[in-house]
This record gives sequence, structure tokens and C-alpha cells, in this order.
Amino acid sequence: MAKKPAAKAKITVGQFNALIKRDLILADEFGMRAEKIGAGSATLRIKFAQNQVRPGGTIAGPVMMALADVTLYAVVLSLLGQAELAVTTSLNVNFLKKPRPIDLLCHGRILKLGKRLAVGECSLYSDGEDDLVAHVTGTYSIPPR
Repeated sequence: MAKKPAAKAKITVGQFNALIKRDLILADEFGMRAEKIGAGSATLRIKFAQNQVRPGGTIAGPVMMALADVTLYAVVLSLLGQAELAVTTSLNVNFLKKPRPIDLLCHGRILKLGKRLAVGECSLYSDGEDDLVAHVTGTYSIPPR
């Protein structure tokens, strides 16, 4: 049986980064950028900044949650295209290891895309390290098409 060609993402890295600059102002101010987007997957980076650090010398949880949320948004848009009204309905975070004060990478993927909901997961890593610092699952509400 012939292998089916991989589906093409409905939003490019350039388009998503433009959306961050234009519409996701806080994500832009945090220094988030998409590095890879495929159909049902995305990798985003947040540049490390000293204002992300909380007492104890670790990157603050809200920074990691924001990165995961924006990554899941990229994953959803990779399948739907520019559906700006897709919104988060739930986000569950498990913090697993203290991240180092360096850039964070977030790899997201779709688990299930339905008519009204999209469910995905993200894995967050300190740049250059193999140990998972957080695991996130989330659900997005999909606007009527």
C-alpha cells in the first residue's frame, strides 16, 4: 500500500509569528516565536529574560503556561487555518523539573480534532536539555466554520 503524503499545515511559521506580533501582544512581549509548524504540531521558543524568574531562581509557572497555551493555539491553527476565535477551554499543567534560566522550547501536538473541540498536549524543555520540565494538556473550543 502506498504511503499517504503528509498533510500541509494551514498556517506557516511566518504567518503565525506575524499573528503573535499583531494580535498576541503579551506573547510578543514575552519573546515567543514559532520555530516549526506542521499539520497538527508546532514548536515554539520563549527567549529567556530575567523578569521571567520567580523566587527560588526558576522560570515562573505563568510564563510556562502561556508558552504552552500559545503553542496549542499554533497546533489548532495548523489544522484550521486563521480561526482567531478558537479559544482555550481548559489547560492542565504538570510541573516536573525546575527549568534552568535559559530559553524554553515547547513541542505541541494534536491528540484529537473534533467538530467543536480540539485536544492537544505540550512538552516543555530547557533549551539544549533532554529532561521534561513540564507536561501540559489543553482543550480549545473551535468556532463554527
